[in-house]
Amino acid sequence: MTVNPNPILEKAKTTCAEQGVKLTSKRENVLACIISSDEAVSPYELAEIYKENFGQSMPAMSVYRILDFLVELTLVHKLTSANKYIACSHISCSHSHRSPQFLICENCQSVMEVGIENSVMEQLKSSVERSGFVLTTQQIELKGLCKKCQ
Repeated sequence: MTVNPNPILEKAKTTCAEQGVKLTSKRENVLACIISSDEAVSPYELAEIYKENFGQSMPAMSVYRILDFLVELTLVHKLTSANKYIACSHISCSHSHRSPQFLICENCQSVMEVGIENSVMEQLKSSVERSGFVLTTQQIELKGLCKKCQ
C-alpha cells in the first residue's frame, strides 16, 4: 500500500514547531522513508532505504539519533521486541489518542497499530505498581497471525 507522505509530513512539521523543535531535512527524509515503507524497518534497513531514496549514505548512529527524536515526539513508534520502527498511524490526527497496542503477525511480520482505552491502561498500570514494579513504557506488543496469514 503506497501512502502519500506529504500531508503527514506537513502535520509532523506542525507538531515539531508546537514542541519548539525543528524537523530538519534529514529528519523529514527519514520520516518519509518510514511512512512510505510497507512494513516496520530496522535502523540498518532504514539507512539502506535512505540511501536508495536520497542517494546519500547515513551513518547508523545518525539514524539512531533521528529515530530517538521521532519516537520522543511520537511521530514514530519503536517495536521493542523486533527493534524496528513504524510511523504512528495517528500523526496527522488532531484528537486525543488511546494507548498504542501493536499486533505483529508472526508469519508475514505485518504490524497493525490499534488503541487501548486509556482507562484500561491505567488499571493495568495500577495493578503492576501494586506489585512493586514500575512500568517504563505502556506500549503493548502482541504477536499472532493477521487475517491474511490465518
